[in-house]
Amino acid sequence: MKLVFCGTPRFAVPTVEALLAAGHDIALVVSQPDRPVGRGQQLTAPPVKQAALAAGLPVTQPEKIRSNAEFRTQLETIAPDAIVVVAYGRIIPLWMLALPRLGCINLHGSLLPKYRGAAPIQWAVAMGDAFTGNTTMLLEEGLDTGPILLQQTEEIGPHETAIDLFETLAHKGAPLVVETLAGLASGTIQPQPQNHSFATFAPLLDREDGRMDFAGRTARELYNRWRGFQPWPGAFTTLNGKKLIVHRMAPVDAADIHDQGIAQSGQIHIAKDRLFAACAAESWIELLEVQLEGKKRLSAAEFLRGTTLVEGARIGEPTS
Repeated sequence: MKLVFCGTPRFAVPTVEALLAAGHDIALVVSQPDRPVGRGQQLTAPPVKQAALAAGLPVTQPEKIRSNAEFRTQLETIAPDAIVVVAYGRIIPLWMLALPRLGCINLHGSLLPKYRGAAPIQWAVAMGDAFTGNTTMLLEEGLDTGPILLQQTEEIGPHETAIDLFETLAHKGAPLVVETLAGLASGTIQPQPQNHSFATFAPLLDREDGRMDFAGRTARELYNRWRGFQPWPGAFTTLNGKKLIVHRMAPVDAADIHDQGIAQSGQIHIAKDRLFAACAAESWIELLEVQLEGKKRLSAAEFLRGTTLVEGARIGEPTS
């Protein structure tokens, strides 16, 4: 088929590669503009653009697409059989939805209608789900509301992070897109409407999503959120009015925290070189690797050697 591919981050790269391997003609790759990256703010091409150029594919990076007459003419001239959209990061306008004969096919990293929105993989992990998956669907005006084409289920390991799951779903979703195109072309796939009453949402992550709520969440819930919010916004709290980033953590059996009784949320317990904090429902979490504002990233043992902490002190108190 003659295709136009819209995508930006690394998650979309395996699909580009799979479409080429399947013999499809990608007439144009559409990606977001180059952006400043890192401390040096060096202008960097998105991963999809890099992959496309390496494969010798033409690339365009319009800042806007909805009312871009030049871009519209370019796509109408190509007259693609389908437009494949994978993590492009822009809303597809009506004129694009109506352009290809097979429609605009999207790969979404959840089992729709669950986790519609910008961060489905992160929220599936953060909510402690045991499984998630990929969905291919036909795009329409609504946010991830289009008819379902194919789905595949993937287990989420108890210690798996969003970074791990991104890699898995990206590579397993790529052949699903190829299979979807073949099924649409042959007529063997019939789009199925979503049951909107079961819809849940996965909004774009915010920095505050990483703030640890010791009073409102159990140790397991805090751990799941840390797993889901990798690499950003991670997990953080405060200690004596300073930001404390928790790089690694793990729930522990409350029975292992001897003679503590019922502790206040955020209360610290120190046992030899180990650092624990009390959470909701009388649960405890071990802080394995931390970084105090302006300081280096340290193991709990290193942190305790260089920091004066009183047994029973609390973290997570509001800054003064």
